[in-house]
Amino acid sequence: MNKVDVGGVTIGGGELVLIAGPCVIEDEAMTFEILDTLIEITGELSIPLIFKASYDKANRTSIDSYRGPGIEEGLRILSAAKDRGGVPVITDVHTPDDCAQVGEAVDCLQIPAYLCRQTDLLVEAGKTGRAVSIKKGQFMAPESMAEAVKKVKSTGNENVFITERGTTFGYGNLVVDYRAMPIMRAEGTPVVFDATHSVQKPSAKGTSSGGDRTMIKYLARAAVATGIDGLFMEVHPRPDEALSDGPNSIALKDLKEMLEGLKALDACVKGFA
Repeated sequence: MNKVDVGGVTIGGGELVLIAGPCVIEDEAMTFEILDTLIEITGELSIPLIFKASYDKANRTSIDSYRGPGIEEGLRILSAAKDRGGVPVITDVHTPDDCAQVGEAVDCLQIPAYLCRQTDLLVEAGKTGRAVSIKKGQFMAPESMAEAVKKVKSTGNENVFITERGTTFGYGNLVVDYRAMPIMRAEGTPVVFDATHSVQKPSAKGTSSGGDRTMIKYLARAAVATGIDGLFMEVHPRPDEALSDGPNSIALKDLKEMLEGLKALDACVKGFA
């Protein structure tokens, strides 16, 4: 298994890593509130943390949807969060032109699922020298992700991992094929499971996506049982008030109990690996 270094946190080294934070930066105060709570919870549970938040969500359902503070203000807040918490930071990139600037501010660039085949974007992300997370497209077979990984590695950057987030099933729903995790890991690339976007119902609310957060813990348990390397979860103090992806975000108050069970399951599974 190739080990990926994300600002000092190793993905693929045997520990279950948590990538968590709000879907999008709403403001600095809330970003720090979420960061501080995550650091407290993961510290108590001895779970490595990578903080996630987006400065821009370019793939919102509606033209009127909130997208974030933009690259300048967003990267300022992410840099401040990194300094404040002393933990690595990951954020989305949507265009090749953004990669260099984003790479100067964060430890890992995330390629959105809809863009996982975009060669220029993958190559520019790789050129930053930062770790790269490629979200598996809802339309992609797990075997096909090997080619996306090769595009990043063509730059000489070996710090690449894949994040699974479900597969399109009919209209407006996603399902998870749990065979995908071991298939992709068999290529030597670490795999993280996105437990929150996997319960998303794209565009289900007409002008925004819906979701069913009650299913997150069950999908996460199943993914951990396959021997994954990390979990991706979007969290919010008040999910029903979130400006993006609230229906499939975890309430911060519910996170610790969920992680306790997942950590115990991970230890059990890897003890028999």
